[in-house]
Amino acid sequence: MTQRSDQAELQIEVIRCPEELSLWHLVHGYLQLRTDVFVDQMSWDLYVHEGLEFEQYDTLAAVYIVAHRAGDIVGGARLIRTDNRSGVYSYMIRDAARGMLEGLPHDLCTETAPVEPTTWELTRFVSLPCSESAKAILQKANAYLASESATRCLFLGPPVFLRMAKSMGYAPRALGPTTGNSDGRFLAFECNVI
Repeated sequence: MTQRSDQAELQIEVIRCPEELSLWHLVHGYLQLRTDVFVDQMSWDLYVHEGLEFEQYDTLAAVYIVAHRAGDIVGGARLIRTDNRSGVYSYMIRDAARGMLEGLPHDLCTETAPVEPTTWELTRFVSLPCSESAKAILQKANAYLASESATRCLFLGPPVFLRMAKSMGYAPRALGPTTGNSDGRFLAFECNVI
């Protein structure tokens, strides 16, 4: 997907390993952007190694949606199928609800989090303040999920993220209450894949 802007063209890439290994430098830039935003600007206490913020969910099973202008990263997100397993971990919303993630609230979901191949999770969404990148990332993620026969996507983020989904024509459904910690307020919700 490419969109015109008054600067360089905005490009959105879907990156899976090993299929798109030639684009892995974009994932590297996305992990650096996560450090810049989540750690440096928002002061979240996250693991950083050599300038890259990454965690147990950044595995070869993850699919990355990365927005860039001529290679300069302006945003991205991570997708994981909810039936994914990496050791004892599955996906962020489920593991937090099960009390496995220190620092994340346990009351994200009022029901048991799903484990099925047609449901995916989108997390670590980040976008620099340029009007079209946030929506373009979500549109590309939706198109990718549709191509994978996914029926719904789970999200974890601030409550404004749910409002953005509504403004884009989705019908989000909260999975639990708005909750929070010292890092801010969080809401887990789901949307059907369009």
